[in-house]
Amino acid sequence: MASSRFIITVIGSDKVGIVARITTVMANFKVNIVDITQTTMQGIFTMIMLAEAPKEGFDLPAFQMDMETEGKELGVEVKVQHEDVFRFMHRI
Repeated sequence: MASSRFIITVIGSDKVGIVARITTVMANFKVNIVDITQTTMQGIFTMIMLAEAPKEGFDLPAFQMDMETEGKELGVEVKVQHEDVFRFMHRI
């Protein structure tokens, strides 16, 4: 993988604590937010982040699993995709 950056999407019913709990998982893995956008559309919470992981010692499968688990507990869908994969999937 050429970069250590990831696209993280969070979508689901809006409730208190989504940002706090998702970013806590990120902090536990020392994942930094490079850019973020978030909105609520008629009660639906949406957030997209460009995040950067440490270049060494980062366990992507464990990070993905913890993010997915946190999302399930919150009742939202959390996806973590490597930036290269995301760009390849969404190119025209």
